[in-house]
Amino acid sequence: MSIFSKIVAGEIPSYKIAEDERYYAFLDISPLTKGHTLVIPKKEVDYIFDLSDDDLAGLQLFAKRIAIAIKKAIPCVKVGQCVIGLEVRHTHIHLVPMQTEDDIRFNKPHLELTPEEFTEIANRIKAQL
Repeated sequence: MSIFSKIVAGEIPSYKIAEDERYYAFLDISPLTKGHTLVIPKKEVDYIFDLSDDDLAGLQLFAKRIAIAIKKAIPCVKVGQCVIGLEVRHTHIHLVPMQTEDDIRFNKPHLELTPEEFTEIANRIKAQL
């Protein structure tokens, strides 16, 4: 069971943004920028292109809804999307609020936020859904 499946199951806490019967969105705990959110299918599938067409389309539509809320809640030019998928063997989309393309560079130092900051950011995004 992946760490993301444990988050979905409630075994590991997360700063949840939204969920439905098939998908789950939560703040990345090692964010590139404030509001960096992960969107996952609840069904554990390692490679995004191994998802069924219906699940892939549903994941993207769910991510779009979250990205729109992020853009309203976090001052940014755009919300970038990235799928890497090597560090956790569970399909996930990174949604990263960006001022410049440098904001979505994964080899730069990540932010360290307090639990209070994470909670405040999560609440701001949820309020826009």
